[in-house]
Amino acid sequence: MSVPTRRRGVALVVGASAAVLLLAACGGSSTSDESTSAAPASSSADSGGETSAAPAAGCEAYAAYGTFEGASVTLFTSILPPEQQKFETAWAEFEECTGIDIVYEGSDQFEAQLPTRIAGGNAPDLAFIPQPGLLVKLVETGGPVAAPDSVTALVDQYWNPAWKAYGTVDGTFYAAPLGSNMKSFVWYSPKVFSEKGYTVPTTWDELFALSDQMVADGVKPWCGGIESGGATGWPATDWLEQIMLRMYGGDVYDQWVNHTLLFDSPEVTAAMDTLAGWMKNPEYVNAGFGDVKTIATTGFQQAGEPILKGECGMLQQASFYANFWAEFNPDAVVAEDGDAYAFYLPAMNDNVPTPVVGGGEFVTAFADRPEVVAAQTFLASPEFATAKVKEGTWVSANSGVPLDAYAPGSIDQLSAQYLTDPQGTFRFDASDLMPAAVGAGAMWKEMTAWFAEDKPTQQVLKDIDAAWPAE
Repeated sequence: MSVPTRRRGVALVVGASAAVLLLAACGGSSTSDESTSAAPASSSADSGGETSAAPAAGCEAYAAYGTFEGASVTLFTSILPPEQQKFETAWAEFEECTGIDIVYEGSDQFEAQLPTRIAGGNAPDLAFIPQPGLLVKLVETGGPVAAPDSVTALVDQYWNPAWKAYGTVDGTFYAAPLGSNMKSFVWYSPKVFSEKGYTVPTTWDELFALSDQMVADGVKPWCGGIESGGATGWPATDWLEQIMLRMYGGDVYDQWVNHTLLFDSPEVTAAMDTLAGWMKNPEYVNAGFGDVKTIATTGFQQAGEPILKGECGMLQQASFYANFWAEFNPDAVVAEDGDAYAFYLPAMNDNVPTPVVGGGEFVTAFADRPEVVAAQTFLASPEFATAKVKEGTWVSANSGVPLDAYAPGSIDQLSAQYLTDPQGTFRFDASDLMPAAVGAGAMWKEMTAWFAEDKPTQQVLKDIDAAWPAE
């Protein structure tokens, strides 16, 4: 798909104009000394601290956000350096033009510390929430405040509707999407495909016709690994999620996530049978490592290495796998004509347009001071997302980001093509949405046993159902 390029500042004014209304509406609320700014003689400051002075040269695009000299907004996240520096660079101009200092704090104990800080009255102004399930828990304890109209307007305009749904709890919208990742990829070697005369498949039938052709040529078409220490099994849950969404679409996928559709159901059983014909097919796997059972003991990080050796043809894995090829070969080139690249895992059902399984972070607020609203609105804008994209190794599902902001031909650019499709069928990683006892417990364990021990499908599904917490 193509994404129209927008002149810097044009789209911003639409969202930021809403911010101005909100800032004015907040004028009667109490603010700290830090959030007030001295108005120039030629202008007057509203009671919320935002000045109406003409913007400084070069800051015209930020005028609608207002100015808050000396104000600060605290932000708490699990995202650590070096990514922290890229965020700070992306919003540096916003800080300079508005006077708002976004104080970044990262922690590898984020999910444990955030609820404690909220309970202790020390909540940050903003937080990057890594998955919707945590947002639900925070709302249950009365933490976040509803997103302002300015943020809602931007999300309605620039994101696939599914993203807004994941930032909504009990009908109230709290959290705008931030970064995104794409899981619906198949990794392969363009060089090998060219040498063998293979064509990248665009349909599910073509994908498995290609698999059969590789078998006929004496090459195992698929390699795979699900070993990941204490998280062993998670890649197998991704494979099942891909099939569930492709076979049945978003509504049935949602029912499965919510357990109104049991694992031990005809639908999930059929999806498991499809997966068995793919990743438990002894003619198809596990090139470079051994038989089907070795999938359970092969590290997911190493699973793609045989592709560079010509021992297997393909690996289903997420966009982040682009980072691993250099570990196998420092000279490996990830490009459309390189040693490794990825293609979209094709759809299966004509009634399910462009199914994509992915993930990402969300921005939620715990305060509604005018400067917090301004920063929160900027983080939801195409301008922020474009600036962050240009720092590299980051993808946004914000359709206001022009595709040429990404490195040409990069996996990030390819990911954005699918993640920004407003008509696509996007769904968040199912195991991340399910209760931890299931999504990060029984599902990992049972899918591992399915490969390692050839545990019967129906018993696997019944045991996962049995782990679902009682209401």
